[in-house]
Amino acid sequence: MEQVLRRETGRKGGGKWLWRLGAWAIAMVAVAPILAVIWIALHPETNIWPHLIATTLPRYLGNTLILAAGVGGLAAAVGAGAAWFVVMYRFPGVRLVEWLLLLPLAIPAYVGAYALVDFLEYSGPVQTALRETFGWTSARDYWFFQVRSRGAAIVVLAAALYPYVYLLTRAALREQSGAAYEVARSLGSGPFALFWRVGLPLARPAIVVGTAVVMMETVNDYGTVGYFAVQTLTTGIFTTWLEAGNAGGAAQIACLILGLILLLVVAEKLGRRRLRFHQSGRGARPVMPTRLPGLRGWIVLGFCLIPVAVGFALPMAVILRHALAQSQGWLDPGLARAFAHTLVTAGGAALVCVAAALFLVYAQRLSHSGVPRLLVPLASIGYAAPGAVLAVGILMPLAALDHRLADLILAVTGVEPGLLLTGSGFAIILAYSVRFFAISLGAADAALDRIPPSLPMAARSLGQGAGGTLRRITLPLIRGSVGTALLLVFVDGVKELPATLLLRPFNYETLATRVHEKASLEQIGQAAPPAVLVIGVGLLAVLTLARANLRRDRRGMAGRVDP
Repeated sequence: MEQVLRRETGRKGGGKWLWRLGAWAIAMVAVAPILAVIWIALHPETNIWPHLIATTLPRYLGNTLILAAGVGGLAAAVGAGAAWFVVMYRFPGVRLVEWLLLLPLAIPAYVGAYALVDFLEYSGPVQTALRETFGWTSARDYWFFQVRSRGAAIVVLAAALYPYVYLLTRAALREQSGAAYEVARSLGSGPFALFWRVGLPLARPAIVVGTAVVMMETVNDYGTVGYFAVQTLTTGIFTTWLEAGNAGGAAQIACLILGLILLLVVAEKLGRRRLRFHQSGRGARPVMPTRLPGLRGWIVLGFCLIPVAVGFALPMAVILRHALAQSQGWLDPGLARAFAHTLVTAGGAALVCVAAALFLVYAQRLSHSGVPRLLVPLASIGYAAPGAVLAVGILMPLAALDHRLADLILAVTGVEPGLLLTGSGFAIILAYSVRFFAISLGAADAALDRIPPSLPMAARSLGQGAGGTLRRITLPLIRGSVGTALLLVFVDGVKELPATLLLRPFNYETLATRVHEKASLEQIGQAAPPAVLVIGVGLLAVLTLARANLRRDRRGMAGRVDP
C-alpha cells in the first residue's frame, strides 16, 4: 500500500520536489547551529585555548564530570529503585505514589536550588529552629554543612531529573514476563537477589538510556550550578563570552561539551552492543506484585516519598509561601511582560517545532528515495546539544545576517529598521525549535505510524494531493498527538534558561530569566510569582504525561491482578 501511495505521489509532477527540498531545509536549519559552533571554534578571532587549558578549563571539566557522574548515579539509584518497588510490590498508597514520583518533572532544577538554599541557609527555618531549640546565638556555636556546594547541586539535580530513569525503568519492568521471577524464586532467590540478578539486568537498557539523558541534562544546567557557585563548562561559556568578550573561546568550550555529549551517547551504545533483550509474547504472564504487609510496606512507602519530598514538596512549599507573602509581586508590570514574552517564545517554538516535524516526517513517507530517511536522526541532533551551545551557534551567524539585513533595508527604503532578528524573540524561538525539535519529531513519527496506509491512499484516489491528504485526513486523525507535542515543547521552552539568557535582547525577560535574576539578587520573594507560573505549566505537562501513561498501562496490563 505504501508503494502504491508513493507512486500516486510521483504522478503529481513536481510537487514531490517541494516536499523533499522542504525536508532538507528543515534538517539543515536544525543542524546549522552545531556546525556554526565548530566553525567558530576552529576560526577564533583570538585563540585563548592555551590560556583556558592552563587556568580555568581543568576546573570546569573536573566539576562537570563529577556533577554528571554524581547526578547520573544518584538519579539511577533512586529512579530504578522506585520503579522496582511500585512494579514488584503492593504497599500502602502504591497507586498514588507511582504518579507522585513524576511530580519533580514540573519543578525546574534551578527553582529547587533556590528553595533548598532558602530553607537551609543561616536565616532559614531549619537553622533558626536549631538556634532557638539549643540556645545557640551565632554560626560559631554549631556546625552546619555548606548549603551552596557541589554536593548540594548533585542532590538538587538528581531530585529534579530522576523521573527520566523512573519512567523508562517502570515501563521496562512492566513489559517483562513474570515467568523469569517465578523461576528465580523457585531456585531460592530472595527479594534482593531477584532485583540484582533478574530485574536489574533485564531493565539495564532502560536504566542506561535514562541515566544518559540525566547526565546530558546535568551538563546543560546553568541555573543550579551558577546559584551554587559551581564552575562547570556551561558556566565557562557564560564567563568567557559575556565577561571576557571572547566568542571564539566560548565556542571552543562549547565544542568540548559536544564532545562529552558524544562520549555519553557512544558509551551508552557500546554498553548495550553485546546485549540482546527480547520482549515476551502476548500470552506471557505479567509480573505479579507481592504484597508487603505491616512495617515493611510503610518503610518502602517512605523510601518512595523521599525523592518526591525533595524534588517537589519542599520547593513547592517554599515558593508558595513566598508567593503568598509577596502579593504585590503579582501586580508587578515586569511579571506581565515576562509572561507575555514567555507565551510568544515558547508558544512560537511549539508551533514551529510541530509544523516542521509533521512536514519532515510526512515528506519522508512520500519520498521514493531512502536519503530523506536519514534526515530524521540528523534533525534530532539538537536535543543532545545544551542550550548554551546552541546559543553560541545561533547568535554569531544570526547577528551577522541581522546587520546585513538592516543595511539592505536602509539602502532600499532609507529607514533604519534596527535589529529585526537578534533584537526580538526570534533567536530564542529558533534556539527552542532546534533544541526541542526531537520531541515533536518523535511524536509526529509515532502518530503517523498508527495511520493505516489505506486511508491516505483512498484520499489520493479521490483526487487529493499530498497537502490535501495531510490537511483533511492525517491531521484530524493525529490531533491528540499533535496537541501533546505542542504542550511538551511549550513546557520545555518555558523552563529553558541557558539559551534564553544568552539570546534574549536587552531588557527582554521571560519567566525563567526573571526567576533566575531575582533569585540571584537574593530576592526570593519577587522570584516566587514567576516561579509559581513556571511550576504550574510544568504540572500541566506532568498531568498530561501521567494520563497518557495510565491509558497505556491499562491497555498493556489488562490481565494483571493483585494476588
